Amino acid sequence: MERQRSARADAPVILDMTPEGEFRDPAPRRGSTGLDRVLERVGGAALLVAAITGGLLLLALAFIFVSLVLPVLLAAGALAAGALWWRLRRLRRQMAAAAAEAEVTILRRG
Repeated sequence: MERQRSARADAPVILDMTPEGEFRDPAPRRGSTGLDRVLERVGGAALLVAAITGGLLLLALAFIFVSLVLPVLLAAGALAAGALWWRLRRLRRQMAAAAAEAEVTILRRG
């Protein structure tokens, strides 16, 4: 009975009165049949299968996204590493050339 009350908690309350001012008893509820119980379980299982399928779909989409983005990230990283290596190489050559051109004079007092 408590389960039926909680399921109907948001439904409006209907007061059925006789012309004499007495309240009528609510109509008896129809009991659930075996088919109703079976359909309830099948529906719950179908909902679970749908939720699992949705999760697998999201996982597959994430895997596809990663498989498309990973080669681009690797190529960009290789290009950046090559550019840094080239700049360091040029800088070392410039430093070596500047060191060869520099004249060092040592003055001693004595």
